Amino acid sequence: MKVSKALSGISRRDLFKLSGQYGMSSVLMGAGAFGAAATLPELAKAAQSSYEKRYANEPRHTFKLGAAGFNERNLLIERAGVLQFALDLEERTDGEIRVEFIGDNQICTQPNCVEKAQSGIIDMYAASTQNSAGGAPYLNVLDYAYMFRTRADQYHFFYSPESVSVLRDPFEQRHGLKFLFTHCELRGIQTGSSFADKPTITSIEELFGTKNRVTGTQLGRIAMQLLNLNPVPIAWEETLDGLKQGLIDGAETWASAVAYANMAPVVTQSVDLRFFCGTEHTAMSARAFDGLSEELQEAVLESAYLAQVHVQAANEAALVKTVGFSNPQLPGTIFEENGVRVAELSPEQIKMAEEMCSPEYQPQAWEQWRERLNGWSGGQDTYQVIYDVARQIPEDTLPENVEPRRWWKG
Repeated sequence: MKVSKALSGISRRDLFKLSGQYGMSSVLMGAGAFGAAATLPELAKAAQSSYEKRYANEPRHTFKLGAAGFNERNLLIERAGVLQFALDLEERTDGEIRVEFIGDNQICTQPNCVEKAQSGIIDMYAASTQNSAGGAPYLNVLDYAYMFRTRADQYHFFYSPESVSVLRDPFEQRHGLKFLFTHCELRGIQTGSSFADKPTITSIEELFGTKNRVTGTQLGRIAMQLLNLNPVPIAWEETLDGLKQGLIDGAETWASAVAYANMAPVVTQSVDLRFFCGTEHTAMSARAFDGLSEELQEAVLESAYLAQVHVQAANEAALVKTVGFSNPQLPGTIFEENGVRVAELSPEQIKMAEEMCSPEYQPQAWEQWRERLNGWSGGQDTYQVIYDVARQIPEDTLPENVEPRRWWKG
């Protein structure tokens, strides 16, 4: 795999020794500069450089960032921007803010990072909005089926000042968290061994009646039920075995999640259904944010903006050059090396799926959750507002060509 292996040739003992000297965050941030295996002296030099920059001044604020299962290696597969955000914030504030990056599920996992941020155990977190929706149900607002047509639609919405009133403010008011930035993909069905010997999927009918793992999103389950995809809540750690052994036919997630979570060896086809959001977001405790001076608050927002711009460009490149989410696939990509086929559906098939499951065509199925989310948002029609913002750009806009905007400046 053409991904960072900066730590692969370094013993656990030496890694702990470096971490004891410079701190794990400095080691990880130093390792993030390498695209291939580093020698121990090279990593030590990078860790020392990172340490010296980070500790040049005494911080006024030290924040713990729980990054679920992320580390410097898999953040070069799914470009979620978490390390870039932390590094830029420290440099932008000349060390007045120090961010302790804690990944590899050491302090929180995908389902509970949000709750640990709400309880003050950590100050910032990175996890998918869908997994976080269990502890912060307003995040379901992103998961109406086919509200977004493309990744460009998603980026356009998150940059839009209109995202403040319909997403960011209600999320903060209801859950005490500040939505900073996010990676953008759209979810499909990732099939397991039961589709290994079948032709590449070209129609949604081929998925009808299959049994598929679902995340914590309530709205995602509605879409799956309407598409006859039999959503089954299965623990993430059991999903790999389920796909491998054929206990489930597939899992709803997005392409780079398959790659970064080492699911590619058991996934046979990545069906580009695009039926709702796959958004790996980074958020911050509103209490921690409100405790900053106005100048430092602005720095947090500017670093979040830089991270959003970074993610927009880097993840679009990584999808093709690292993950292999394309037809044809580039040699040496994760999907190509593991034989994961990308199953693209025609516009007619996508339209058929949309008519089967979206609020536009099946309003009754969404009514209860739509009313609930509308109430939490202060009475807005959440689906219609986001739907309309997403369609302010032409449908053929490339994701990397969406204009970045500072959403908080209107």
